[in-house]
Order: sequence, then C-alpha cells, then structure tokens
Amino acid sequence: MLNDETIVFGHSPDADDAFMFYGLANGAVRIDGYRIDHHMADIQSLNLLAETDALPVSAISAAHYPKIADKYRIMSCGASVGRNYGPVVVTTREDLDIESLEGRKVAVPGKHTTSWMLFQIFGPAEVTPLFLDFDEIEDAVKSGIADAGILLHEGQILFEERGFNALLDLGKRWFEETGLPIPLGLDVVNRSLGDELGRLIANALKSSIEYAHAHEDEALDYALAFGRGIGREDGRRFIRMYVNEDTLDMGEEGLDALATLFRKAVDAEILDQTPPLDIIHAR
Repeated sequence: MLNDETIVFGHSPDADDAFMFYGLANGAVRIDGYRIDHHMADIQSLNLLAETDALPVSAISAAHYPKIADKYRIMSCGASVGRNYGPVVVTTREDLDIESLEGRKVAVPGKHTTSWMLFQIFGPAEVTPLFLDFDEIEDAVKSGIADAGILLHEGQILFEERGFNALLDLGKRWFEETGLPIPLGLDVVNRSLGDELGRLIANALKSSIEYAHAHEDEALDYALAFGRGIGREDGRRFIRMYVNEDTLDMGEEGLDALATLFRKAVDAEILDQTPPLDIIHAR
C-alpha cells in the first residue's frame, strides 16, 4: 500500500479538490516520516480504483461508499457538501421539463456518482442512462445524443452561459425534501493503514484545507492550473461553494445527511442496505 514511505492521495483534477490539496502539494503541511504524492483522475475512475484497494487515500462519490466500506473509512474532513445547490440536470431543448424526460436518454457522469443516485431518487423512474465521462456530458446534450444531462463541477454554475436550460437542481431538490446539506463527495482512508496513521492523514488533510483558505489567492492559482478554462472569479466562486466549513468538518449534520442519503437509496431500491458510517475524526 505504501511505497518507499509515500502516501498517495487520489483526487480529481477539479478546482475544489486541487484547492484542498494545496497545503500538502507545496509542502506547507507534512506528515512526519512520509512523502506525499497524488494521483489525479475523474471521480468515476477514483470510485473504481477504490474497489480494487489501490490507493491509501482517495476522494470518492458519497454514493459509492457502501460499495467500498469494507476497505475504507470516511474522514470527517474533505467532504464536498452543497447547501441548497448541487448537480444540475440540463437540456438545450425548450419542449422538455423534468417529467417529460420519462423514456428519454440522460447523459450521466458515472454509474457510481452521487448525482446519479440523486437522480434515481428524485427524477423520472424510466429513463435510459448514458454513462459518460463528466467532460463529455455537455457535448452529448448539445449534439442530441442525449435529451438531457447531469452537470457536475463548474458546469453547475456556468450552464446558462453555455446554452443550457436547467430542468432540476438536485441539491436544491434534496434540501427541499430533507432540510439537510447534500454530501456529494467524501475523502476516505484505507483501513490497512490503521488508526494512528489514518488519524495523522485526516489531520494533515484538514490542515491543508485550512492553509488553502488562509492563502486563498495562491491556492486558487494552483487549483485553476488543473481547471478546464474556467475564469478566475468563477473558479473562486465554485471553490467557495464546495470547500467550506462542512469540508473542514462535516459534523453531526453532515453525518445525518449521509445516513439520510443511504436510507433514501434503500427506499428507492438502489441499495440493499445502509452501511455503517465509520468515521476518522480530524482534530
């Protein structure tokens, strides 16, 4: 699991994940006795890697935790949490609303993503999902390959200027239903590392997030180098949406939200049972 005393953090190349990693990346935050490296991949790829026990530490979709709970523990820090906002179902067609998507094709950024779980809970029951890389969703909708698509990342705040109409904000719908924040992504640590090192890793990640907040402009420069052409102030806005107080500590409300998500998934017959929420609490 560890190679030459190196701890590899898996995270996406998106601005919010890179922002969180900034303190670790530039050496301002360290774990004594270990080198820090990172493995960047889209969230669906990270979900699949977690199934193979491949990474010591990784970001995953919250929806995927039940699948890998036997291998990983949830860190109290590092979660991507939306409060009355989240992934957005969009189309370019004027003749569609969310109900009329029944029987149509919807482009989905990965089978194991929280956005797809939320769509299955709140969207029409009978759609044909087209599972694509998240950066293929917009083109699939614009070309007519899909009637609608679920946008993640900066697409959530830029969809109108990119020519899309919103059919459903899944984070807003979640808040209307539950009154809770929506945990979209989690950071997890491999069980094989043990309690002591797991706690050191959680503490380091929290310190890295705190460092990025304290050096926002420098961390923003670092994060946007991994972006996909998003402007600086749009990037800042997006990062502030998803690297927030909930990211430093999801708290009891965040844990309640996570448990609620899994209960609703069981009720919708997406999951067979809810997993135990095994948390490593950062200091």
